[in-house]
Amino acid sequence: MADLQALTDERAVINLATQYCWTLDNREFEDLHTVFLPDAYAFLGETECNGIEAIIRRISTALTPLDASQHLIGSHDVGLDGDRATHRCYLQAQHVRHGAEGGALWMVGGMYEDRLVRTTDGWRIEHRILSRIWTDGNPAVVAPELRETR
Repeated sequence: MADLQALTDERAVINLATQYCWTLDNREFEDLHTVFLPDAYAFLGETECNGIEAIIRRISTALTPLDASQHLIGSHDVGLDGDRATHRCYLQAQHVRHGAEGGALWMVGGMYEDRLVRTTDGWRIEHRILSRIWTDGNPAVVAPELRETR
């Protein structure tokens, strides 16, 4: 029975990571309350976010000006320890803003590294780090205040 619980928990953690991507790309930012703990910490693209409201503000500021985005994740690695878990996965994120000077596409390849907690409402992320591995395209596609300067 413990093996079944481990498989169920692993699937739930991966589903939560997938839900995050769908939430971003469908611009359903308030649904991030079902992904993160209220006091979660996230380091997203050079920005530290303390608490779910800061996370929502950072993500919505970056994605709202876009015409489209697509966040793809894979190569999931889940570690379980009772009511706590770790998760990491690779990501590729495409950001599109038509008419942006210099081109309409900005791509980011990287990795999410998460710590999660089981709550009465299911698994929630308490700590997330986005590490960029590579970028390609026009950084001016994303909001100017979030543009990478390297």
